Amino acid sequence: MTSRLRLFWRDALALLFAVGDRRTPGRVRLAALLALAYALSPVDLLPDLTPVLGVGDDLIVVPTILALAARGLPAPVLADARARSLGLQRRLPWVLPVLGGSVLVGMGLLGWALLRGLSG
Repeated sequence: MTSRLRLFWRDALALLFAVGDRRTPGRVRLAALLALAYALSPVDLLPDLTPVLGVGDDLIVVPTILALAARGLPAPVLADARARSLGLQRRLPWVLPVLGGSVLVGMGLLGWALLRGLSG
């Protein structure tokens, strides 16, 4: 599971680098921006307040859009972007654990605030 998460992180970061490359087609940039907008948008297919399913749709939709966008990248752009991504991960190996921990703490705080708000 950890290796799959690392590959996803590498490819997501590579796509971010590829979006800034002038050789990247416009439809790929649009798809990457669409995935980012969907991840950050309060409007989802399933509301985030729905237990498990609300977050689950983000975990399915966003990686799917990113994977489709990555397929549209020219091979040299993808290779350059992956190399930059791996280089950053080697220099900053703590980024992924800190990001994961931050998400968990944020979800915990959100749950606490929601329970506190509902209890009066």
